[in-house]
Amino acid sequence: MLEGWLRQPHATEWWGDDILASLEEIIEAAESVETEPLIVELEGKALAYLQVYDPHLEDDHPYQDQPFGTLGLDVTIGDAAMLGKGHGSAMVRQIAEQLFAEGAPRVIIDPHPDNARAIRAYAKAGFREIDRRHSPYGDVVLMACDPDEDNAQNGG
Repeated sequence: MLEGWLRQPHATEWWGDDILASLEEIIEAAESVETEPLIVELEGKALAYLQVYDPHLEDDHPYQDQPFGTLGLDVTIGDAAMLGKGHGSAMVRQIAEQLFAEGAPRVIIDPHPDNARAIRAYAKAGFREIDRRHSPYGDVVLMACDPDEDNAQNGG
């Protein structure tokens, strides 16, 4: 399933053309202590791959300057037909709310600067740009959401 998703043009644009290397990265992350891999479903059908990671558990992670306990997200919607329907922002908002309920002081996400669709979706979910960086993962827009900001955005 993941391989099929990564072969779609909307995914290769951000993950790259080397599908096997991307799958190896996902498998390596999924088996690590600092990452929790998830398949998100909508009405019983797989919608997206999402991973939650703790940058403070990974040696030399570029986001260790964030408050201790901060958790990061990586998201890929699998089926291109599901893009642009609000699923990405809803999914990211829901997982952020869950992470805040579990005690995370901040949730971060790092789309590529050219990924306007993702940046809009994350902003809609309550994230704001806090930095632009060149990281080992390439150029990124580092975006953050804090619990009080999330509650203010969503009427809580």
